[in-house]
Amino acid sequence: MAEALREDSQVYDITIIGGGPAGLFGAFYAGMRQMSTKIIDALSQLGGQLTALYPEKFIYDMPGFPKVRASELAQRLIEQAMQFHPTVCLNETALKLERLDEKLFRLTTSKGVHYSRTVLICAGLGAFSPRRLGKPEVERFEGKGVYYTVTDVDAFAGKRVLIVGGGDSAVDWALTLEPIAAKVTLIHRRDQFRAHEHSVEQLMQSRVEVRVFHELETVLGNEYPEAAVIFHNKTGEKTTIPVDAVILALGFTTNLGPIKEWGLEMEGNDIKVDQRMMTNIPGVFAAGDVATYPGKIKLIATGVAEAAVAVNQAKVFIDPTARLQPAFSTTVGVPTQR
Repeated sequence: MAEALREDSQVYDITIIGGGPAGLFGAFYAGMRQMSTKIIDALSQLGGQLTALYPEKFIYDMPGFPKVRASELAQRLIEQAMQFHPTVCLNETALKLERLDEKLFRLTTSKGVHYSRTVLICAGLGAFSPRRLGKPEVERFEGKGVYYTVTDVDAFAGKRVLIVGGGDSAVDWALTLEPIAAKVTLIHRRDQFRAHEHSVEQLMQSRVEVRVFHELETVLGNEYPEAAVIFHNKTGEKTTIPVDAVILALGFTTNLGPIKEWGLEMEGNDIKVDQRMMTNIPGVFAAGDVATYPGKIKLIATGVAEAAVAVNQAKVFIDPTARLQPAFSTTVGVPTQR
């Protein structure tokens, strides 16, 4: 017999779907506005992609940090959000959203039923899975020398590392591992990179061996990788290089899953919002990578700002007599923690 869903009959002022940077900052800001808050996340821990995909990666474009490791940034965001003691539900996938009246929603998840006056969707890119090469001879080493992300930088100390890709993750991993690995080689199928220009400049000035117009043919070895065969995609010339580890930084496929069935106006995999960060459903907001509007730039910095806008607008949606502009400031101070 299927387990009955638990029901939390308390009605929260705002329920935030997603515990990444935007969701965490949204929870903090909701606490500042003295709103009862719940966070629901499908992952087993808060932090979103910062903790799930690249905890050891450095983030360079967050205000106040010349550079900060993703895991540290996540921990600081978590610490900030938890000041106001939001209710947190982990390992819980949002399935169905129903509007019961003008200011009451029922949210059904994989584990329970929740009630909220407003909803803020900060689901990032949705559920994610790594893009694979589709080559069994490479994928047989997954977790044993072939990786899609780095969770422990020290595990690559003294090793010969091959990185495949040309985006921010590929370039950032190459720069991060270059000081501790015996050798880092980066191959990219084109001569144009999709990474930040400054990072690419650093890469070209580093000791990383960069080979453009190269792709991965196969990985050789018994239980663990011993060599990789790469080929020039213009000439067909093949080269075998010794490797101990291969990082396939080819990006991730994403899917919002059931959220797409909620009647939200979508643009591809993104939820369309207005200048208030409100969706086409009154009382439902979106912020961070999942939200889109003309001129949108997907950065952590813009995502957390969007969450602040959404929360303040949600406050006014619940109580039209409330101030939109927060009353607190660096001189006035913040509300007393409950």
